[in-house]
Amino acid sequence: MKTFFHLHLISDSTGETLNTVARAAVAHYDEFRSIEHVYALVRTQKQLKRVLQDIEETPGVVLFTLVDPTLRAELEAHCARLELPAISILDPVVNALATYLNAKSQPRIGAQHTLNAEYFRRIEAMNFTMSHDDGQLAHDIDSADVVLLGVSRTSKTPTCIYLANRGIKAANIPIVAGAPLPPALFEAKHPLIVALVATAERIAQIRRNRLLSLNEPDNTPYVDRDAISAELVFTRRLCAKYGWPVIDVTRRSIEETAAAVLNLYYQRQSARQTL
Repeated sequence: MKTFFHLHLISDSTGETLNTVARAAVAHYDEFRSIEHVYALVRTQKQLKRVLQDIEETPGVVLFTLVDPTLRAELEAHCARLELPAISILDPVVNALATYLNAKSQPRIGAQHTLNAEYFRRIEAMNFTMSHDDGQLAHDIDSADVVLLGVSRTSKTPTCIYLANRGIKAANIPIVAGAPLPPALFEAKHPLIVALVATAERIAQIRRNRLLSLNEPDNTPYVDRDAISAELVFTRRLCAKYGWPVIDVTRRSIEETAAAVLNLYYQRQSARQTL
């Protein structure tokens, strides 16, 4: 049985940073589950008043990112009267930077979402990734930052999308028994090429569930473990031949797989810069 508690997340911007930090923190407590009350774009006294009323009606932990000192002071005072914790999640990092840089912070509401070069780089990466999904436009593979190879159901597409959201132009190419890989793959010099693998048992399970969801028979070579094992052996031999790294995604989430790919990517970038 889970123990529930109220968690109030108050932001004067989109609340994305706050939500991410809050969920990462709550994940440390398996026996508890938070009931989230999310308040985004809180920038006026009237908006804050509604928030304070909700906090009083459903007391709990309060996490916030408010730039306006008046709104922040009012929120902190209200929580103090109710004897509730009110935590500004960015304060420790901002204060540490101020000390290290010997500079005073100049907060601006929503500054992290400004339409800057980084924003447009992510949009460009997303467009590239969507148009180079599942082997499409393989002739253009050398324009990618990362190319993911793998047999069916190794999470190539969602991993690519996650990478694109980090500004990485990612393409993926399926490894299919009996189907030749595009020649451009072996000629590519620019991208990091990585193969994703998993155990045959795991892949068979995922494929079988997919066929069932499509109301298709599951007695095909697509879900046969021996056939899948042969696909995986081919993948590993191919990577060994060309020196491409392999990541086992059997027990990895999409985020963990993407992080492993990014580590390889940045290591490669750093090595190239030192040459």
